[in-house]
Amino acid sequence: MKEPSTPMKKAVALRYAPEKSNAPQLIAKGKGRVAESILQTAEENGIPIQQDASLVEVLSKLDLEQEIPSELYELVAEVLSFIYRSDNRMGRGSGHL
Repeated sequence: MKEPSTPMKKAVALRYAPEKSNAPQLIAKGKGRVAESILQTAEENGIPIQQDASLVEVLSKLDLEQEIPSELYELVAEVLSFIYRSDNRMGRGSGHL
């Protein structure tokens, strides 16, 4: 009997620099080992990580450096809110993505 396979891990990274762009931009995306590398880099740099498989699935379809479409503003705003709260709890207040 064949064991069910575990889905391949996926990850994306966003950057939001309001002085440079109108909306957050996709700056990294990948699956498998690339996803692990994205997550490891975030952890090593103290960047908060939010898990949302459906949002990652949608964002991974964007091109790198592409601003997120307006249809995703509300979902990404929830992620930004999580990050700002995390930064404030850690005393950083910088809003890294």
